[in-house]
Amino acid sequence: MTDAAPSGDAGALPGWLPCSDRAVDRRDPLPGTAGFGERWLLVEIESAWGRHAFFDSALDPALGAAIVSRAEEAGIRPLAIRRTRLRAPLRREQSSWRWALVDCRPGRESIRWGRVDDPEELRALPLDGSAGEPSDAPLYAVCTHARHDQCCAVRGRPVVETLAAAHPELTWECSHLGGDRFAATMIAFPHGLLYGRLLPDEALTVVERHAEGRVVADRLRGRTSLTTVAQAAEAFARTATGDDRIDAFRVAGEHPHPHGWRVELAHGADRLTVEVGEQLSEPMLSTCTATIAHPVREFVPVSVSAAGV
Repeated sequence: MTDAAPSGDAGALPGWLPCSDRAVDRRDPLPGTAGFGERWLLVEIESAWGRHAFFDSALDPALGAAIVSRAEEAGIRPLAIRRTRLRAPLRREQSSWRWALVDCRPGRESIRWGRVDDPEELRALPLDGSAGEPSDAPLYAVCTHARHDQCCAVRGRPVVETLAAAHPELTWECSHLGGDRFAATMIAFPHGLLYGRLLPDEALTVVERHAEGRVVADRLRGRTSLTTVAQAAEAFARTATGDDRIDAFRVAGEHPHPHGWRVELAHGADRLTVEVGEQLSEPMLSTCTATIAHPVREFVPVSVSAAGV
């Protein structure tokens, strides 16, 4: 197996593998790889998506750019969503646009849904959490953004099809979530739990465990409302304690030092101290379209210790 850079028709080159296959072969670690996002703006765009769903779809590119810019200026991460198995004529004739504002901050988790008949109305959508109707139902979004990376479609499509068959009202396809090499990727809202390397049956297990207030720890990349260091610390604490409850840990402090980080986690009556180290991987092509290999940062567990509080 080679990690050499493809050119031209990459799929036709002997020995070339998609980025998610290479990541499995390398055993790339998942903890601490979820991109940051405390709050999210989800916008239903039912048409086909180009490389950027908001700029290259049936949505007017200028409007898409305005929505993205306004959201990001407010510290909100935009994400395009659409239903699975919707017939092509219905996608082309989209006449209303659902949206959701999601708050993933611990203790403030919420989803508020709304709908507009003219996408231009999204320019003035209040982003302070005052608009829309609150919903207690979770939302599961699976990346199927093929134009961004082929792995998102090849691995994401079977997952979203299986999930939509079992939970049609809770399941959405979504645009790029980050970490193509970890496909299939799925995010569970409102907690912002980003999973990677999911198989279809594992996605069903995620939904079952989420309903019980638990995570599937060995597929969890991290909670997007936390820093990547805190995500890794929480993952290492879960391994050490066996506690798979969603809200088992609360970040009480994060302290860098010359050899890594010391992260303090409240865990019931205990305070855990997690020492997190880092290392650089061997140079890799982290996406299917990458042409230059670069090392990436990986977190490693050093120690987990507890003291009563």
